[in-house]
Amino acid sequence: MLKNLDTLLTGSLLKILDEMGHGDVLGLVDRNFPAYRYGAPVIDLRGADTDAAARALLQVFPLDGFVESPVQRMEIDGEPETVTDATRALAGIAAEAEGSEITIASLERFDFYEQAKAAVAFVHTGETIPYSCYLLRKGVV
Repeated sequence: MLKNLDTLLTGSLLKILDEMGHGDVLGLVDRNFPAYRYGAPVIDLRGADTDAAARALLQVFPLDGFVESPVQRMEIDGEPETVTDATRALAGIAAEAEGSEITIASLERFDFYEQAKAAVAFVHTGETIPYSCYLLRKGVV
């Protein structure tokens, strides 16, 4: 057991996060996302929503400050400007964790699927809000 860590941060998840390097991509995806199709490790956090998973991850996962948008979100089909409650929550959590506003870029759904091929791993949440899928680029400490 470790103390002062969110209980969602399991040993297997912490190992993956620790082994990732600057610029590596982590997928934080909802329950509908086909995470297993990519062949990367999938950490099952389907008991958590985006808010809970992001709070846990961003305690230990630095976002890349050398790129314009260290977080990318999946756009809603036909509504690219619509921002979900999950995305708003993630933006707030990221800003708090990084100490400044974080730009979240949007990607059309099929472009998101293509970009997700670069993910080192996926954290598969139980988020019920559709299109709550994100790519987080790791920074430095």
